[in-house]
Amino acid sequence: MATLYEISLEFQRLYDLADEMDLTREELADTLEGMDWEFEAKADSYAVVIRSLEGDIASLKSEIERLSNRKRTIKNNISRMKEALEMAMRTSNKTKFKTKLFSFGIQKNPPSLKIDQPDMVPEEYLIPQAPKVDNTAIKRFLKALDEDNHCSWAHLEQSESLRIR
Repeated sequence: MATLYEISLEFQRLYDLADEMDLTREELADTLEGMDWEFEAKADSYAVVIRSLEGDIASLKSEIERLSNRKRTIKNNISRMKEALEMAMRTSNKTKFKTKLFSFGIQKNPPSLKIDQPDMVPEEYLIPQAPKVDNTAIKRFLKALDEDNHCSWAHLEQSESLRIR
């Protein structure tokens, strides 16, 4: 069986041949009939592989979700254990000690910044940012137009893609 690429080349050759020569309807029909069957069989094979790969993606997505949940659970357990250990250290007034395996200590963290009044921050401490285009709002605006969904500065463009059902 020919590859999809080879079949496409055959169609192109047939097109070129039909464009340059006078083919009878029978010659054209016979050639197309043989090619169509092979093309359709190859397209079916492609669709089977595509569906299989889509199934792999769904399985991977499910596994990623499962592992993410497990990761979140483990992180939560670590946080709870650290909080319990810190509370026990503070309660027993043992804020610094060593064991054979580890050193434990409660220490100050670097100070964190809290902005109480953001609108009072001097301009020298602001980072200028360029305006961002709101694509969703523009699409809504263009779809609401009575004309053919375009204005002088933007338009909607319809594309096509393969769907396998």
